[in-house]
Amino acid sequence: MRIALHTRLKSGREAEYEAAHRAVPAELVAAIRAAGATAWTIWRNGTDLFHVIDCESYDKLLGELAGLPVNIEWQRHMATFLEVPHDYSDGDAGLPVVWELAHEPRDA
Repeated sequence: MRIALHTRLKSGREAEYEAAHRAVPAELVAAIRAAGATAWTIWRNGTDLFHVIDCESYDKLLGELAGLPVNIEWQRHMATFLEVPHDYSDGDAGLPVVWELAHEPRDA
């Protein structure tokens, strides 16, 4: 499945947030993959952040990461940058799909 999320930074924290993401702990990356994520991209427009996650199940991803010490520490650190920290309580927090250009079928 693919899920899109919208979060917002505290004003003035953009550079620090980007710097933190240049040093995501390898243990956290491995845990995210083990929890079923195959891709995760974050775009920033000012203080608005847009995440697109490809994963087996967003609920499963949240459930498996929620209690991991490396993720708890990462979320604590990320919360210092965010207006509203992600609380892992809403597996339906994704943005609704309005329109999508589907992949063209490949010639057989």
